[in-house]
Amino acid sequence: MNKRETTKFKKQLLEKREEMAGDINSIAKENMKSIKEASGDLSGYSFHMADMASDSYDREFSLNIASGEQEVIYEIDEALKRIKEGKYGKCESCDKKIPVRRLKAVPYAKHCIQCQSKEEKNKR
Repeated sequence: MNKRETTKFKKQLLEKREEMAGDINSIAKENMKSIKEASGDLSGYSFHMADMASDSYDREFSLNIASGEQEVIYEIDEALKRIKEGKYGKCESCDKKIPVRRLKAVPYAKHCIQCQSKEEKNKR
């Protein structure tokens, strides 16, 4: 992979990382806001258990999304590290070149499609 391509992927990875970090911050702020509202003095309001359960489910769902995005940020950081080390674009399992089409779709990919398929089958 030439330097121009690597620079382009690095820029794309940094932009994606910034976008996802912003998403996580938004989710965290919304959840903190709803937690504060839920714990505030609302004695004048009647709460139905189903409403509270729904709020709890929404918070948990949002936090699961944030957790998944945090995992992608970790993968992006690992890809940026591989760029710095000159290992970006090579499969960590078979050491073959990862096709540019795959990197365009998943710029933080660390395996070629064949090795990724094997990884996923082994996890089942």
